[in-house]
Amino acid sequence: MTKRNPRKSGLGKPPSKSPGKSQGKPQGKPQGNSPSKSPGNSPGNSPGNSKGRNTGRARSETRGKAPRDKRVWLFGQHPVTAALGNPNRWVQRLLATRQGLERLAEAKNLHDISVEETDGRTLETLLPEGAVHQGLAALCDPLDPVFVEDIISDESESKPVLILDQVTDPHNVGAILRSAAIFGAAAVIIQDRNAPPESGTLAKSASGALESVPLVRAGNLSQTIGILQTAGYWVVGLAGEAEGMLQQAKLNRKTAIVLGAEGAGLRRLTAERCDQLVRIPMAPNQIGSLNVSNAAAVALYELWRAASSADA
Repeated sequence: MTKRNPRKSGLGKPPSKSPGKSQGKPQGKPQGNSPSKSPGNSPGNSPGNSKGRNTGRARSETRGKAPRDKRVWLFGQHPVTAALGNPNRWVQRLLATRQGLERLAEAKNLHDISVEETDGRTLETLLPEGAVHQGLAALCDPLDPVFVEDIISDESESKPVLILDQVTDPHNVGAILRSAAIFGAAAVIIQDRNAPPESGTLAKSASGALESVPLVRAGNLSQTIGILQTAGYWVVGLAGEAEGMLQQAKLNRKTAIVLGAEGAGLRRLTAERCDQLVRIPMAPNQIGSLNVSNAAAVALYELWRAASSADA
């Protein structure tokens, strides 16, 4: 798992920084594991937080809680258990139904966690309409930002990178994170402006991958591509009008794949910065192009296959 140590950079840095997040010595684990029933509490209230519910996660002694409007409710078995197992994630509250408690019991490495037992109807009042919570919800601080410099700083092992140009649907971004985790990508880079925020919907679509694959927000994709190229990455853009095919591209573990929004595709400046433009071969059909998350999965598989063949 990538260690999330934000660096000072004007490229990947988000427009604002949550107050009170300074670095310091990590706290120890809180003691106690007895559940408390408080089903009627609103998202902003966190009874028992005076005891320190960090679920065993390292946290700065001087770091304050994220502002209430910045906290995010994660829901569902995989997103919640992955968040609880992430040492870089601060969990403020953990709510579970009886069924959810059974799912928690199946998870590994979850120690010293205070759980508020509740019911499904209460969870539904806290979460987005239609959220498939599976009896679990966790109120969390957002993850600390990761910058492109963090991704390229470790030269010990090269891994591919995905760049999303104006992909705004959280379901698509989450699904792409999941594919990135499965095929060993180092990060998913998105444009900061108009990109979906960290949310329960995105995390649910990622099926836990939000905790293991850094989601890097870049202010300028063109400059970010330049940084990757300087670091030795070969940047391949997927474009339906390209003449070359994906399997003909120069693919290796140090490749960045750029995907555009469905319909609009890559913007002109983004496409011009790519080292190579290719398309995914498709049979004649009446549907058109692939969904961007499906295209990302196909591209990552082809890259993984090519890199594995080269290593053999």
